[in-house]
Amino acid sequence: MALRLAADFDLRKDVLPGLRAAAGARGGGAGILENNYESLRVLNVERNGNIIYTYKDDKGNVFFGLFDCHTRQNEHLYTFEKDLQVVSCSVNRERTLLAASLVQSTKEGRRNELQPGSKCLTLLVEIHPVNNVKVLKAVDSYIWVQFLHPHVESNPLPENHLLLISEEKYIEQFHIQVIQEDGNGVVIKNSGHLPRERVAEDFVWAQWDTSEQRLYYVELKKSRSILKCIQFYADENFNLMFEAPLDIALSDSGFNLVNFGCTDLQDQEKFSEHPTLCVFTNHTGSLCVCYSPKLDSWEQITYSVFYFHKGHSKTFTAALGSADSRVTKGITFLNLDYFVAVYLPGHFFHLLNIQHPDLVCHSLFLTGNNEVVDMLPHGPLQSLSGSLILDWCSGRLYRADLNRSYLLEFLWDARLDWEKMAVLHCVLSCRQDTRFLEAKIIQWISENISACHSFDLIQEFIIASSYWSIYPETGNMDKLLPYSSVLTWNTEIPGITLVTEEIALPLMRVHSFKGYWEKLHSNLEYVKYSEPHSHYSNSVVRRQWHSLISEEKTGKRRSMAYVRNILDNAIKVISKLEARHLEPRLTPLFQEEDNHQRLLVGLMVSELKDHLLRHLRGVEKKRIEQMVLDYISKQLDLICQILEASWRKHNLHPWIFHFNRRASAAEFAVFHIMTRILEATHSLFLPLPPGFHTLHTVLGVRCLPLHNLLHYIDNGVLLLTETAVTRLMKDLDNTEKSEKLKFSIIVRLPPLIGQKICRLWDHPMSSNIISRNHVKRLLQDYKKQPRSSVIDKSSYSVEFLPLNYFTGILTDIESSSRALNAFEGHDNVDAKFVEEAALKHTTVLLGL
Repeated sequence: MALRLAADFDLRKDVLPGLRAAAGARGGGAGILENNYESLRVLNVERNGNIIYTYKDDKGNVFFGLFDCHTRQNEHLYTFEKDLQVVSCSVNRERTLLAASLVQSTKEGRRNELQPGSKCLTLLVEIHPVNNVKVLKAVDSYIWVQFLHPHVESNPLPENHLLLISEEKYIEQFHIQVIQEDGNGVVIKNSGHLPRERVAEDFVWAQWDTSEQRLYYVELKKSRSILKCIQFYADENFNLMFEAPLDIALSDSGFNLVNFGCTDLQDQEKFSEHPTLCVFTNHTGSLCVCYSPKLDSWEQITYSVFYFHKGHSKTFTAALGSADSRVTKGITFLNLDYFVAVYLPGHFFHLLNIQHPDLVCHSLFLTGNNEVVDMLPHGPLQSLSGSLILDWCSGRLYRADLNRSYLLEFLWDARLDWEKMAVLHCVLSCRQDTRFLEAKIIQWISENISACHSFDLIQEFIIASSYWSIYPETGNMDKLLPYSSVLTWNTEIPGITLVTEEIALPLMRVHSFKGYWEKLHSNLEYVKYSEPHSHYSNSVVRRQWHSLISEEKTGKRRSMAYVRNILDNAIKVISKLEARHLEPRLTPLFQEEDNHQRLLVGLMVSELKDHLLRHLRGVEKKRIEQMVLDYISKQLDLICQILEASWRKHNLHPWIFHFNRRASAAEFAVFHIMTRILEATHSLFLPLPPGFHTLHTVLGVRCLPLHNLLHYIDNGVLLLTETAVTRLMKDLDNTEKSEKLKFSIIVRLPPLIGQKICRLWDHPMSSNIISRNHVKRLLQDYKKQPRSSVIDKSSYSVEFLPLNYFTGILTDIESSSRALNAFEGHDNVDAKFVEEAALKHTTVLLGL
């Protein structure tokens, strides 16, 4: 199953045994519940997680109990010694007041149906100790009750606040002051007159967010649906936070409540005839409204998600299969933090990525062909904050999260590219035991390296995993750092179609924001005023890096302080990378300076830090620097992990760092993986661990025929580093095959490195190259001077006038240069050395 459900509470296991034991202790045996087993049901889940339930004894008396989620203990709250049916119930934070809404039961025993003229009583009861009962309402319509549970330090609160929600489409707030009497006893002050005020009216739909103490409701204005939100605070104040138009069809005659507790299932059926609508938020400042109209076709179902924090909506149409596959249950929306799940039992399960909803490939869609579509209970489900799911039928409260084991298994079995993409992101969003998850994904990548055609697996893994590694640091990272290597997706997903539309943003009604509201406001401002390309890319780093390398080749370099600062950045990243990996490495990396890669790392640190400082206003500079180091070191670490896994899989050892052995099949496999890593990082211009190019070149020399090797070098796949070529010159002998390889390598080296390498190879070819470079250096500023036509033959070993004349010119230049301190010899290279090299080369050419 894609979701893993862990039962936090089970009415039958956590409550029923205790009730039976209590009944037995009173001498009544277990019979007090046996005949009324089905009367035991959950009524409400309060903000602190405590669960209120009710049951009846064999006389019809109504009992209220509370399960403390922290102590795992049950507490009896109150008993009504009348045969009544409970509509709603709530308890204040101190458990001193109980509010309940009740109706009379019919004589036939059918519950939850009001007789003509019957009254719905809304009562406020003092329960610490049991004392007075006050009637708040006595009306002919249903009433729901809900105490506010503010986050405050003081205990107990001097005043409590109670919401009354009427079927007549109005909401009132009662302010209840309490005083202590007779020690710890609590009674209501001035119970004869409780202040109250209207909070909302003329609404057709309302939802209570118990965790955040928010009320969402929809009004109809000129047949247009307007979503409003009220935030309640610790004192008696509340604010209307925003208004937002909704392009949905709601009837003025309808009435629907979400998260105000649950009445019996017959009542549920009464209200289930309306469209499904719910609001979900999370700590990042997201605001999603999920909507599904009444089903009007057995062939397809439509549902919409309004991503207000992104400024657009998506309307999905899912095929339901054959006409025989009838829909017996309604659609369910579940809030799973970074995801919203859309569930239709027996048909499909759609896991929507609410942080990055732009591309459909980042959301997972499972159809009736997958067993997962029956993963959840089929009864009415209530989605609560903190990824909690309440099953009213069974009385179970589940904590839901993504099932990593299932998703990893599904990743191996996935055949379509969009499935692989969606599951990969789902797995990476699970931040527990990330090292284990990354190892499993790397194993999958190594076995399926060429299985994806729509995107590069290594690219997507590096970008997504490094993004998730620092995303919890601040909620704005989804706007500033790339989430995926894929920017567009045009491939259709079987079984579902979608339409994306821009929507009007919520109109904020307050001007001071804190907590969630500050983040939502930031998201809305970003949608309104965002720059077209605010995501970080390495395009600037690419230009700066190429400029530095070009300066190095020409012998010019900008200020040493600038370069030193860049290299210091790289040292910090590599130090953090080494701190991540305490065990000895199998791969022979980080064994050389590799200044080119260090410059790239350092430049990326500098550029990314500037990027975040521009956009993350209010975040400390030190914190941003730390995030940058974490992000870049994570990218390097992922590349190292891929190499380590490949090295371990093929049982290679560090002695691979030599040229005098033939390549094995295992080395071919590792060389292929390294080539794919290079391709992935090249297009994104990501840095590589120092020593990567050296190791890659060593394997390339061992694995490839000469013509293929030279082709790889000429096309930039293999980069000739000084370390690799030095090792090659020392390891290989001077057989004809080795000489051909060495010479082919030397002529492709940059001049500065080539001069160093030639001096390591005692060979006429090397002498010839050294001589040419020496002559070129001497003659580049040579000005012709008159010379004597008489040549002293005694100073030359061979009587060959053109060579004797040229050698004389070189000797004169060297002499004059030394006199001016403008020339220093290089490893005893002088005119005599050039003469000998020229003669040897001529001898070889003439076959003498």
